[in-house]
Amino acid sequence: MPYKPEHKAETRTRIVRSARKLFNRHGYAGVSIDRIMADAGLTRGGFYAHFATKDELYAEAITLILAEHPIENWEGIEFDPQGPDVARQIVNAYLSTQHFEDIDATCPMVAQPTDVARGGKPVKDAFTKVFEALVSGLTHDMKERVTNHDQRALAVATLCVGAMVIARAVDRQDFSTRIREAARTMALEVGGWQPSDISAR
Repeated sequence: MPYKPEHKAETRTRIVRSARKLFNRHGYAGVSIDRIMADAGLTRGGFYAHFATKDELYAEAITLILAEHPIENWEGIEFDPQGPDVARQIVNAYLSTQHFEDIDATCPMVAQPTDVARGGKPVKDAFTKVFEALVSGLTHDMKERVTNHDQRALAVATLCVGAMVIARAVDRQDFSTRIREAARTMALEVGGWQPSDISAR
């Protein structure tokens, strides 16, 4: 019985989701093609029907966050991309406990920066695309609020990503929380919100 036309696309997506999860947990070097395919419930032989190299899969796994937003699954975090104060929503969600704890679907800019730095052009291009999307989301909202909105959006995005990288790396929960809260407060101030508007999330 022949496969349905959508079968190949569905299989490819399953592979990419497994890859994202495993890359986030173990890094690029710590995950083999065999392991990814096994996690997706497939055999290694099927890999090359979808991807030429592991790098190609890695690049697609990085950009999956642009199509499947994990924020939608974070309990207690409300995000309305059409609502007011989108930049503030992004900052609060990015530095939230929910994002901090969601290792499998975390932003690849947090989980994989050292892998990307050692990667080839397709991997770096994918990482850049995700970072630019974050900056763009911040810029669009901030341009009506503050001057130098492009520069401020870059600073806020860098604060968010850097704070999460460090918060994940330290070995004390209280210190990790302080790092994220300090970054959140400063990011929102840079974004043009008054201290009275910056409520804890």
